[in-house]
Amino acid sequence: MDVEEFRVRGKEMVDYICTYMTTLKARRVIPSVEPGYLRAALPAEAPYLPEAWDDVMNDVENKIMPGVTHWQHPRFHAYFPSGNGYPSILGDMLSAGIGCIGFSWAASPACTELEIIMLDWMGKAIGLPPSFLALEEGSKGGGVIEGSASECVLVSMLAARANGIKRLKHQFPNVDEGLLLTKLIAYCSKESHSCVEKAAMICFVKLRILQPDDNGSLRGDTLKEAMEEDEEAGRVPFFVSITLGTTSCCSFDNLPEIGPVVRKFPCVWLHVDAAYAGSSFLCPEHKHHLAGIEYADSFNTNPNKLMLTSFDCSLLWVTNRYLLTSALVVDPLYLQHCYDHTAIDYRHWGVPLSRRFRSLKLWFMLRSYGISGLQKYVRRHCELAKYFEQLVKKDDRFKVCNQVRLGLVCFCLVGSPDDPIEQIDELNKKLLTNINASGKLHMVPASVSDRFVIRFCVVQQHATREDIEIAWDIITDFATELIEGPDKERDLNEERTRRHRAALAHKRSFFVRMVSDPKIYNPAINKTPPPVANTPGSPPPSAAAPLSPDTPSEADTKFPPSTPKQSSWISWPLGFFFQSVDNDANDLPIRFRHLDTMVRLKSPATSRRGSTPCASPEHRASSPSYH
Repeated sequence: MDVEEFRVRGKEMVDYICTYMTTLKARRVIPSVEPGYLRAALPAEAPYLPEAWDDVMNDVENKIMPGVTHWQHPRFHAYFPSGNGYPSILGDMLSAGIGCIGFSWAASPACTELEIIMLDWMGKAIGLPPSFLALEEGSKGGGVIEGSASECVLVSMLAARANGIKRLKHQFPNVDEGLLLTKLIAYCSKESHSCVEKAAMICFVKLRILQPDDNGSLRGDTLKEAMEEDEEAGRVPFFVSITLGTTSCCSFDNLPEIGPVVRKFPCVWLHVDAAYAGSSFLCPEHKHHLAGIEYADSFNTNPNKLMLTSFDCSLLWVTNRYLLTSALVVDPLYLQHCYDHTAIDYRHWGVPLSRRFRSLKLWFMLRSYGISGLQKYVRRHCELAKYFEQLVKKDDRFKVCNQVRLGLVCFCLVGSPDDPIEQIDELNKKLLTNINASGKLHMVPASVSDRFVIRFCVVQQHATREDIEIAWDIITDFATELIEGPDKERDLNEERTRRHRAALAHKRSFFVRMVSDPKIYNPAINKTPPPVANTPGSPPPSAAAPLSPDTPSEADTKFPPSTPKQSSWISWPLGFFFQSVDNDANDLPIRFRHLDTMVRLKSPATSRRGSTPCASPEHRASSPSYH
C-alpha cells in the first residue's frame, strides 16, 4: 500500500468506523459464536501472495464482526465505560502515524514533555495536591501514562518492595535479600480489584486481604489491627492498596481513616486506585471522595473509563518519582543521552521500555471537550444511573444492592420470603443468563456481601433516558417470564448444574485463577500461611520473632504460620506450590474462586518425614480430585 492508496483507504476506514458507530443498534450486543469459530473461517496459514484490500475489509464485516462484543452498543451495560470519543480516536491515529517510541526524552522530546504537561493538567483538574505534580516548584512527584490500572498497582508495589527491602537491608546487612523478601506483607480490601493479588504474585510477597464493612468500605481500625498483628508476628508491612470506586459495587475505602494508620508504620507505601471513579473528581460535587489523599504515595485513574479517552490510558501519579524510578531503572549505553540527568525518561517509570505517544489523545480530548464538557458527560452518566435506581426501587420484585454514587447500580430479584439464599442466587443467575443469551442486553454479575447480584452500568457515550427505559423493560420482561412461567422453567435442575460445574472444573485444569472480575471470591483463601518446610531433624518452628541484625543465614531463621482472624485472608504466591514439599511435583493444589470449590490434581499421600500437615482449607475441603 503506497501513500496514495493509504489516502483513499484511510478515508474509507473513517467512513467505516462512522457507519459502525451510527448503526450499532442494528447489531446484536454480544456474539452468538462458540470458541474456535474464527479458526474454521480463516485459512490455516498466512497468504503467500498479497490480497486485495477490498477482500480484507469484506472479511472484517463477515468474519470478524460476528465475533465482536460491541462495547459501544446502547444495550451494553457490563463492566465500566470504554472511552471512545472521536478526538481520542484521532489522537491514536496520529500516534500511529508518527510512530515514535518514546522511551526517553531524546527518543522524542515532544512525546515526553506533552505527557508531563498532560499529567499536571489532569492532576490539577481532579484536585491532587501539588506534591503529585512534576512542574510544581520543590515537588519530587510527577505522573506517567501506563497501559492499565493493573500496571499502576504493579509498578507502585515494585517501588514499595524495593524501598522496603532497602530499609531492611540497612537494618540487617548480613541477611540475604531473598529472606528479607519473605518478611514483607501487603494489604488490600476484599473488594479491591484482583490485580492487587496478581501484583503480589509477581512481586513474590504476601498479601493480606481484609474484610470491608457492610458498605464495602475498608476501615482504618481493620487495617490497623491487621498491621499490628503482622508486626507482632515478625512480618514487615510495606504496601497498602485502597480503592475509590470498586469494580463490584463502586464502594469507597475510608481514606481519611486509613491514611493516618499507614503513617504510623515506617516506610509503608499507600496506593490509591481510583481507576473508575477518579475521572468523576473533575466535578466539584465528587471531589470530597479525595479527602485524605495527602497521605497517599501514589494515585491512579483511567480516563479510558469515564472520560471518553480510548484504551489504553491509565494515569499514575507519585509523590516521590525517585523512589519509583530507582526500583525500575535500567540504563544500558545505547539508551543514554546527554540530557538524561535533567530530563524525565519514562522508560524508568514502568515495566515496558517501548511507549506510544499516548498523551496526544488525552491532549485532544481535554482541548476538544474542555473540563466543562467532560463534567457534563460525567454528570449525565450519574443522573442516568440514579434514574435506573429509581426504576428498580419502584418494582417490589427487585432491590438495589449498593450505594449508587456514580454510574453503577447493583440489583437483584428478592425472591419469596421463604426462599433460601441459595435459591434466590440461582434465580438471579438464571435471570442474567437468559437476558445475556437473548443478545438484547448485556450485563455481568458481581458478589456483594457474599450474594450474587447483577451489575448495571451506564456505558454508552450518548446514553439517554430512553435507553435506560428500554433496558429496564427488557429486564422486567425476562423477570416476569422467569417468575410467572411454568414450573419446569423455574425449578432448578440440580443434576444439570452439577454436570456443568464438573465440566467447567475439567476445562479449567492447571493453575487457572480468575483475575478479571474482582471478588467473585472464594473466601477460603489460605486463612493461614503455608507451613514451614523443615529439614530432617530440625526442630519445629518456634514463635515468630523479628529478624536480628546478627541473623547469619536463612536456615537459622524460622517463619511459622500465624493465626489471622476470620476477617482476613492471606494470599501467598508460593503457598500453593510449597504446601506439600515432600510430595512429587504433580501434587499441587489448585483453587477455583468462581467454582466455590477446592480441587487437587492428586490426592495427597501420607505425610512423610514428619512434615507438618497443611492448614489450608484446600486440605480440609471435601472436593474432587483429578489425576
